[in-house]
Amino acid sequence: MIDKTDIAFGPASRNRLAQATDRGPDGALAALESFYYGLNSANLDALRRDWSPNPLAQLNNPLGGILRGGEAIVDLYEKVFAGSANVQVTFSDVVAYTGPDHAVFAGRETGTYTTPDGTVTPLSIRTSRYFRYEDGHWQQFHHHGSIDDAGELAAYQKAIRG
Repeated sequence: MIDKTDIAFGPASRNRLAQATDRGPDGALAALESFYYGLNSANLDALRRDWSPNPLAQLNNPLGGILRGGEAIVDLYEKVFAGSANVQVTFSDVVAYTGPDHAVFAGRETGTYTTPDGTVTPLSIRTSRYFRYEDGHWQQFHHHGSIDDAGELAAYQKAIRG
């Protein structure tokens, strides 16, 4: 099924990993919301439980490049959370592509990152996330994020990486 949704998951997202066992689209949405809970609240345990441990799970984003394996992906988020900038995003304008064992959510993350000196910079990332129902729950297997403007990308990488 393909559906334009009105969902928006951001800083107020909840940890719904217990509901990610529901095999239907609601379970996939629970896993997606749990990811944004983990990201916006800097909760590594939620992120670790959301991402598949499969060595071919893959993250392609402006900070990590291409990373494979759940642990490598969680390690990147750990570095982001330990860094000096605070990132807060909301995923919206989402089209959901769902089937019995898979779900793809494509949309846009908008938000900000705040540096230690208090500078708040807007952030806009084209985003897609792929989830698969495996081992009794929905797990994230792939993420792709892109920042369109080269200057904004460079500034974001510098702020997060130092």
